[in-house]
Amino acid sequence: MNALRIHGGRIDLAAMLYPDAPRPWLDLSTGINPCAWPTGTVPIVDLHSLPSPAAIADLETAAAAVFGTTVDRVVALPGSELGLRTLATLDLPGPVRFVAPSYATHAEAIDGAVPITRNAIDTVEDGTLLLANPNNPDGHCDTPQRLLTIARAGAWLVVDEAFADATPESSIVPLLRPDDRAIVFRSYGKFFGLPGVRLGFMIAPPEHVAAMRKRLGSWPISAHAVAYGTAAYRDTAWIAAARLSIVDRAARLDALLSRHDLRVRGDCGSFRLVERDAAPALFERLAQAGILTRTFDHAPHWLRMGVPGNDAAFARLERALGSG
Repeated sequence: MNALRIHGGRIDLAAMLYPDAPRPWLDLSTGINPCAWPTGTVPIVDLHSLPSPAAIADLETAAAAVFGTTVDRVVALPGSELGLRTLATLDLPGPVRFVAPSYATHAEAIDGAVPITRNAIDTVEDGTLLLANPNNPDGHCDTPQRLLTIARAGAWLVVDEAFADATPESSIVPLLRPDDRAIVFRSYGKFFGLPGVRLGFMIAPPEHVAAMRKRLGSWPISAHAVAYGTAAYRDTAWIAAARLSIVDRAARLDALLSRHDLRVRGDCGSFRLVERDAAPALFERLAQAGILTRTFDHAPHWLRMGVPGNDAAFARLERALGSG
């Protein structure tokens, strides 16, 4: 059970713990978009050759256009998780603070980092501040202006924008000036629904981009990541439709949860956080119905669920919630 509280997506473990649950499982334990970008449009990937620097640069150009920045500030990563865990190599100033609660990775990214509450971030005037926007798991989303004020007051700001693709207006990237002390991480897998590709990006001043490139080496990402990433970031029609779909389905989930007297908090369209004293019991009931959600050791009254992807998934959730 502990592993189910540490990470989402552990259908394999859930199936072992709940062998009598109906199949297939409905995985609502992550914020990954269940309506994935259609990979069938990608040509056959050449796995007999190393990804060329030109192809990686082409991917970074396509991603930069979607993020709203220039390609000299973008470097592709084998997942934003690895980029966050490489932060210590960028020689950021101390003291280092991270907003909690949030991703466990943030607490582990830089040795000696200390937690700070979201309400206290405006007091940070030096060192480095690491946070997620929108935040996980509570979905809290600050305005870009609030975050830029912190960066321009003297601190280095590191923002994990893993869930910002659905709401581009929440991103600080298009507003960054060349002299802003800010580093941003973006995730490919969550919005495009393809976490197995293992692709992410760091957006930073050119000197930090160069340092990250040196750390990663000549071939940091796979040929599949290059091909799928380039094609997806250039599919502007799909991106626009996905953003609308995520917002619409999140509103539908809000209405469904409200019908069952479940209090929701957070502004992230990719998931919702439910506050309920009996959250563990609700998790159990849903798991017995073959629906995996997410609970938290540090907040036993919280239960997070991703947004269902289709009518059948919504109907299944509705039935399970109504069975209690």
